[in-house]
Amino acid sequence: MLLTVALLRSQVAPSNSMENHVHEPGPVSATLERPPPAQPTLVQQRAADSLRLDESLCRYSGTHSIALRDQIVADAAWMAMRGARHFSHRGEPFDDLLQVARIGLLNAVERFDPSHGVAFGAYATPTIMGELRRHFRDRTWTVYVPRRAKDMRNAVGSATDDLRADLHRTPRAAEIADRLAITTGLVNEVQQANNARYATTLDRADAKRDEPGDGFDAMLDRTVLVALLAHLAPRERRVLELRFFDELSQAEIAQRIGTSQVHVGRLIAASLAALRVLADEQHDDRRAA
Repeated sequence: MLLTVALLRSQVAPSNSMENHVHEPGPVSATLERPPPAQPTLVQQRAADSLRLDESLCRYSGTHSIALRDQIVADAAWMAMRGARHFSHRGEPFDDLLQVARIGLLNAVERFDPSHGVAFGAYATPTIMGELRRHFRDRTWTVYVPRRAKDMRNAVGSATDDLRADLHRTPRAAEIADRLAITTGLVNEVQQANNARYATTLDRADAKRDEPGDGFDAMLDRTVLVALLAHLAPRERRVLELRFFDELSQAEIAQRIGTSQVHVGRLIAASLAALRVLADEQHDDRRAA
């Protein structure tokens, strides 16, 4: 009996020691519970990128390595992207703007001198923006426009907006000239130059007229209309020019010529009726010929 109990105890003891060994935490459990290494924050990453860019610029100023220059341009490409987006609402293809901005960035890298103690971003941003502004000034005009007209566009535009707010109407060229202390001829030249910035193709499709050559026909219609205006009295012709060429409202025309808005409406209706009769007569004469 005692021998049987001893044998049973000897068989149970190893199983208890094995159970204790399984539940005992080992080095593997300790390794799994170790927290992962902390990732750098966005601020730290930008600081590291800025430090690396400064080091590359310092090396480039001494070596002028083409490969290093190209690497710097690639690292700072976000500056060109930011500059191109600033002008993306101007109607130019974004790829063209980005290409011009990259040229400005390349010029900034080649001209930058770290010994002056100026941050590269503070130097590169005006260089990129200047390159983009020169692109709009010199390369986006459809026809040749004198340099003085280009340079005065912003001033004339700002003066026009200010006078329109003060006078509650579209200002005259003489009033704009007085505000800017320039000649009326230069104001007219700038206003005409604004219409020469972008061209419209003669073959552009129209929602109502999509036959070939409609753009050219529209140009002919405008030419015929200008010829028909010569048959009107000077006052009626002036009213139609202000309404349909200068796009003034009837109230603005009334203030311009010194009459009531109701009378302006009557003048426009009567003038259009007279033009319609003249156009029909010329059309009949051409058919008879």
